[in-house]
Amino acid sequence: YAHDKAQRGRTLQAAIVMEIPGGYHVNVNRPLGKYAIPTSLKIDAPRGVNIGPVIYPRAIVRRLKAVNNEPLAVYEGRAILRFSVTVPANYQGGELVLKARLRYQSCNNEVCFPPKNQDVDLGIGVVGPNDRVQRANGWVFRGR
Repeated sequence: YAHDKAQRGRTLQAAIVMEIPGGYHVNVNRPLGKYAIPTSLKIDAPRGVNIGPVIYPRAIVRRLKAVNNEPLAVYEGRAILRFSVTVPANYQGGELVLKARLRYQSCNNEVCFPPKNQDVDLGIGVVGPNDRVQRANGWVFRGR
C-alpha cells in the first residue's frame, strides 16, 4: 500500500510486486502469442470496498530461438502491478484485508513451465477520514 493506513471515504494506491529471477520471464497480461498464458491479478475485497482496474507494467519484447525468434511480450526483473482501493465512508472494520490471486506462467529461454497461482492477503489498518496517515513503500509508488 502507498500509505500505512487506509482512510474511510478515501482512495489509496496498492500494488503487487513480482520479483522475477534472472534468466526467467513471465508472459504479460496481453501476450502476443496465441499459446502464451497471460499474467492476471484478481482481487477480492470486503463488501463496499471498490477495487480499481489493475494497471500492468509495460512489456519488454524479446525474440527467443525456442519460439522461432517470433516476438514475445514479457516481464523480467521487477514487475509492479498497481491498482486503487476505495474504502467507503461507512466501512465498519478497523482492518481491511484484500485477497489477491496472481496467475502467471514463467519461462526461461528454452521452456515454459506450467502456470501457477500465488495467493496473497493484503492487510491494512483502517482509520477515520481526518486521521493522519503516512506514506509507505515509496520505492513502489514514487511519482504516483
